Amino acid sequence: MKVLGIRWCTVSGEAAAQATFFDALGLSRKDLSAFGIAAEPFAGAVFPAGESWIELWPAGPQMPEGTMLQVVVDDADAFAAHARANGLSPEGPMDAHGERIYMLKAPGGLQVSFQSRLPA
Repeated sequence: MKVLGIRWCTVSGEAAAQATFFDALGLSRKDLSAFGIAAEPFAGAVFPAGESWIELWPAGPQMPEGTMLQVVVDDADAFAAHARANGLSPEGPMDAHGERIYMLKAPGGLQVSFQSRLPA
């Protein structure tokens, strides 16, 4: 079992300002136009770093405010078995976007997912 990366995803009314902050900090923003996401008005931003990244999305009717920690792993099924053996109850799996995904809620309500790439 190996952690390959961490994704931090936030949906909030401050997403555009946070994206501007990360731009000013010098992080490289991914071009989302290939996914049909326009740059203006602000519809979201992704700042990649290897297998890790930061996602910032504006809140709206279909996107309620919240924060999620996504842990990218080499084998989501093995991580799920390990979590269950240690008293946690991950929900899933769900296969989406080329990944196998499990969900948990951490103390304090933080949404946590862990996922691995599906075989090609």
